[in-house]
Amino acid sequence: MTYDFRDKVIVVTGGAGGIGSALCHRFASGGARLVVADIHEARAGRTAADLPGSGHVGLGCDLLDRAAVKRMVDSVAATHGRVDVLVNNVGMTSAERFDERSVESIEREIDLNLLSPLVTTRIAIPLLRASADPRVITTVSLGGIFPLGETPIYTASKFGLRGAMLAIGLDLRGKGIKAGSVLPSATDTRMLRQEAVDGGNSMQFQERPQQPADVVRAVVSMLDKPRLEAYVRPGESRLVRCAMLAPNLLPKLFPLFRKRGERGMARYLEDLRRRGLARRIGGRWELVEEA
Repeated sequence: MTYDFRDKVIVVTGGAGGIGSALCHRFASGGARLVVADIHEARAGRTAADLPGSGHVGLGCDLLDRAAVKRMVDSVAATHGRVDVLVNNVGMTSAERFDERSVESIEREIDLNLLSPLVTTRIAIPLLRASADPRVITTVSLGGIFPLGETPIYTASKFGLRGAMLAIGLDLRGKGIKAGSVLPSATDTRMLRQEAVDGGNSMQFQERPQQPADVVRAVVSMLDKPRLEAYVRPGESRLVRCAMLAPNLLPKLFPLFRKRGERGMARYLEDLRRRGLARRIGGRWELVEEA
């Protein structure tokens, strides 16, 4: 069955980012009305204005501020009266190592990656129940299955988010709301580019990063065929799930993964340089901001 986007009201958090904006364009091209929610209000507005069709709006919303989330949901209620699909897509990571970063930064990453999707979903429940076919789709990560040794807080947040969304999917299904998660690996977005130039998590670069369009296809497949989880790269997901059958072997496997990842990150940085998205100055990489 192919999902009918026509006149659906779809809220995408982190909607002005690489994956978020790609999702918004795909949904709008099918006839949906988009609510682009992003911490950067101006970027949310530009993304909404760029979408095909009509009835789109960009809203600035700090998902760490519960009152702001409530105002955002109230705005959707006043305009549309329902939410047909909520896409929890916001996320962050940091190249800072666990033993060096501040406790405050740890709390912020956990709050944004784990708590904010749960809080947003809970606050949106009345509007989801007003839909004839309500859906919740959350962007998790393969880091929700496999521990990324260089970014343990990201791993903790995604492990927790995956488990929470599995449980929520089981709980809400009997109440008429279909909820599931998409688990991409490294995706070529500004967040990944920043992580690469900062010398971040080499474990992300075992393979060439996928494109936002690949994640979009996985999300659309979940709308076509609702289920608890979908993997953007099924082969990669089988590999990490297999590795987790014997977690005590990970200390021996990690050096091999890390060497492969470091080579992959070096190739990715060179690719960014060729595309004019990064440059090397004095032995250090930095992003070239896009116009």
